[in-house]
Amino acid sequence: MSESTKGTAVFLLIACSLIWGTSFILIKQGLKVFDPDEVGAMRVSAAALFLLPAALIKLRELKSRHFPKLLLSGLMGIFIPAFLFSVAQTRMDSSIAGILNTLTPIFTMLIGAVLFKQRFRVIAVVGIVLGFAGTFMLMLSRSEGKIEGINLYALLIVIACVLYGSNLNFIKFKIADVGSLAITSVSLLLIGPLALTYLFVFTDFTDKFSTHEGAWPAFGYIVLLGMMSTAIATFLFNRLVKISTPLFASSVTYVMPIVAVMWGVLDGERLYMGHYIGMVAIIGGVYLANRKKS
Repeated sequence: MSESTKGTAVFLLIACSLIWGTSFILIKQGLKVFDPDEVGAMRVSAAALFLLPAALIKLRELKSRHFPKLLLSGLMGIFIPAFLFSVAQTRMDSSIAGILNTLTPIFTMLIGAVLFKQRFRVIAVVGIVLGFAGTFMLMLSRSEGKIEGINLYALLIVIACVLYGSNLNFIKFKIADVGSLAITSVSLLLIGPLALTYLFVFTDFTDKFSTHEGAWPAFGYIVLLGMMSTAIATFLFNRLVKISTPLFASSVTYVMPIVAVMWGVLDGERLYMGHYIGMVAIIGGVYLANRKKS
């Protein structure tokens, strides 16, 4: 990368980290009124409607072979993770969800090596092992600070990280001829009807506006989540993937835990020793996985 491209990449990395680091607390606010599946469906629907004008314009640039790939990218990178994170946060703090998301770079590297023949070094393997150890610590650390009993809901975020890592490599190596805005907007256009159909057919979310006092504020948080964390941040992130490597782009999760923890602490959440150990191990693992030869 040239110096100007590196500067742009770092800016996009920080911007995505700040936006996505805030998404966990927005999900938490939405879950105070709405069910997790409702939060996920509303998040995707809001993002799709927000970028609908851009999608209609970008459709003319695409060929028929692009649409199945964009649908798959939308499902892996947006639709399924939106539901997984919402369900997971019914049983864990938003700050811990943000820390677990740090596994994305590790899965990005693994999937890139196995499916896309990308090379990695011994130090990267050490990073993988350390990252998984940290994840296991967080899964064992319940909210009261005792190291007993696995929080299986953490596995939902691990699955989301696998999907994110798969989508990163997929965009870089399989949709290289499509622009960032087209990938984001048209992917949302394709998955948006699925989210809207689920929302209006399989949930009773509209009833909650008349039965819950905090429904409108919660709805506002979810709409903000969809517009910023799903639509805008995904566009910025896809641009980052285009101008850098999948592993560098996935390093957005370096800053995300710090932002997520900051919001969580401000909202009254507590962290215990097991959480700190797990966080340090995961971030250390990601650092080693990204470390270049000296």
